[in-house]
Amino acid sequence: MKLTIYSPAKTLYSGDVTLCEVPGGRGRFTILAGHDSIVSTLTEGVVRYATAAGEKRLEIKGGYVEVDNDEIKICAKQ
Repeated sequence: MKLTIYSPAKTLYSGDVTLCEVPGGRGRFTILAGHDSIVSTLTEGVVRYATAAGEKRLEIKGGYVEVDNDEIKICAKQ
């Protein structure tokens, strides 16, 4: 899957991941390959994602996530 994390100022991450866990507006959820299309608000918390180099974490203050065709786009407030 392709993950891109944006902030208003810059791109924070862009690359391939095997999973992405986000702090959704109604609770945390994990995005895996083949996930249904979704748009969700994000609350303050941690975005966790797994790359070939290992697990990474990014603290955010909110935002939104869009998932479509194994492409994840996160617009995050920091």
